[in-house]
Amino acid sequence: MVKGVLGLHHVTSISSDPQKTLDFYTKILGLRLIKLTVNYDDPSTYHVYFGDEIGHPGTVLTFFPWPGQPSGRKGAGQATNTSFSVPQESIPYWQDRLKSQGVSVKAPTQRFGDPVLSFDDHDGQGLELVGSKEVEGRIGWTHGPVPREHAIKGFHSVTLLEEVLERTESVLVDTLDFRQVGEEENRFRYEAGKGSAGTIVDVVSRPKAQRGFVSVGTVHHVAFRASNDEHQKDLRQEILKADLNVTPVINRNYFHSIYFREHGGVLFEVATDQPGFAIDESPEQLGTRLTLPPWLEHSRAEIERNLPPVSLPKRIIA
Repeated sequence: MVKGVLGLHHVTSISSDPQKTLDFYTKILGLRLIKLTVNYDDPSTYHVYFGDEIGHPGTVLTFFPWPGQPSGRKGAGQATNTSFSVPQESIPYWQDRLKSQGVSVKAPTQRFGDPVLSFDDHDGQGLELVGSKEVEGRIGWTHGPVPREHAIKGFHSVTLLEEVLERTESVLVDTLDFRQVGEEENRFRYEAGKGSAGTIVDVVSRPKAQRGFVSVGTVHHVAFRASNDEHQKDLRQEILKADLNVTPVINRNYFHSIYFREHGGVLFEVATDQPGFAIDESPEQLGTRLTLPPWLEHSRAEIERNLPPVSLPKRIIA
């Protein structure tokens, strides 16, 4: 019996300006820049990773900045919201903080018993902070501008918008071993692995929703966790059995990846937990320079010439 995915690994989105992206996620949300590298499929573009202290799987939001490209459109066949976990008592702090930083934030709502704060980043990326009771033991990044007690504790969930719930549910449940754990109106909640924050996918069912368009301000793909290469290999066989077109294993340096589209159109990835982000920088130095994989290192001078200069965040020592 193949064990399913363990939960969320990372989410990759499209942004516009790399500097604005760095500033928003480190200075406003208080995440750590854990890796500044390039899109291995297009080395003329940055790939930036944000997360907790060392980029544990389930905490990492990444971006491909595409300067000059049009805005995308949120719609069916897309992940429309990325949700982070914070302590329940931190919701008022975050409401005040976001407003003070000029971020338009909606009034808190309740979802499956938890308070939810919804807002967009500078590109219109759909974000949420969920007040979760399940954040004990998750520390977050404590050397940024957000006090330790209010720091983001990694992912809570992602929300998919789908025209036909059953097609996506079959992939989540039958292939990846999620289980349905709740339903509120047209929102259906699924958990993987041990459950709780960081393992949750919500599917919003909207049969006549307009199709989404992936570009600036939208999610590119959602990645799930495989414990190791062998686990990933087994999962790949399950994906093939479901008649889904899955890629061979691709070396992403910090993890190994396979990709496929679920029946509703969202691009899914299954990524290994290892080797992690400290293979080319010490944990203390993560995100302090441009890192390149070994197969691109010989082109460093040319790559650096083609990338726009950026100012990296300063670490705050408490």
